[in-house]
Amino acid sequence: MKASIIKNSLKKLFIILFWLSLWEIFALIINKEIYLPSPLSTLKTLIEILLDKSSYIVILSSSVRTILGLVLSCILGIILGFACGLNDFLYDLINPLVIVIRSTPIVSIIILAIIWLKSSNVPIFASFLMCFPVIFTNVATGIKNTDKKILEMCKVYKLNKFGIIKSVYFYSVLPYIHSAIISSIGIAWKASSAAEVLSMPKYSIGKYLFYAKTNLEPTALFSWTIIIIALSYILEAVFVKTGGKNVKIK
Repeated sequence: MKASIIKNSLKKLFIILFWLSLWEIFALIINKEIYLPSPLSTLKTLIEILLDKSSYIVILSSSVRTILGLVLSCILGIILGFACGLNDFLYDLINPLVIVIRSTPIVSIIILAIIWLKSSNVPIFASFLMCFPVIFTNVATGIKNTDKKILEMCKVYKLNKFGIIKSVYFYSVLPYIHSAIISSIGIAWKASSAAEVLSMPKYSIGKYLFYAKTNLEPTALFSWTIIIIALSYILEAVFVKTGGKNVKIK
């Protein structure tokens, strides 16, 4: 068991070192910090950001917006997905809207949200709208893919509708919900960060990404991007640990 853990840890360490080495090689070849900063200079800037106490207010504010948008998309996506999975007419009625949302460019959604909402609410709306189609589609698909033989058996034993939903549909759709949430976490952070760059809420990672781009500070841009990736991974790991134990992060 210990040998397996050590082997897995060494494997992960090798992968990290491999990509860091590749990054360093490309940085040396380009030899221009403004285009591609080195891992070391990025690390220095990252440490400076993390040592600044005000950075944690920014990180917390962005995290709350992203998680709130994700939670809202989960609530509405699961409820509507469940209802549409059970009712074909309702699915045919709602699905065109879901297709439109899924196909609309994120920039268009953000610009409309800036017109409609306060700047602090734009990232919430963007992450909600980007994650909702993923949750809805997965849940509706899970309901529709429920084992027909089990449903037939429920009819034979004259199980009521509520009993079928509780005992059959619920457990059938759980893996689809887990998978949808795992997929949506990364999408939520991407949508929220893009929305923050354009809407510029007072405390937001997106605002610092914009400043990094405006002031031509690639190390800051890379550092804040690394923070977003880390936050996304942490949120995913927490979900897997607490609510999605049958889904593993690879």
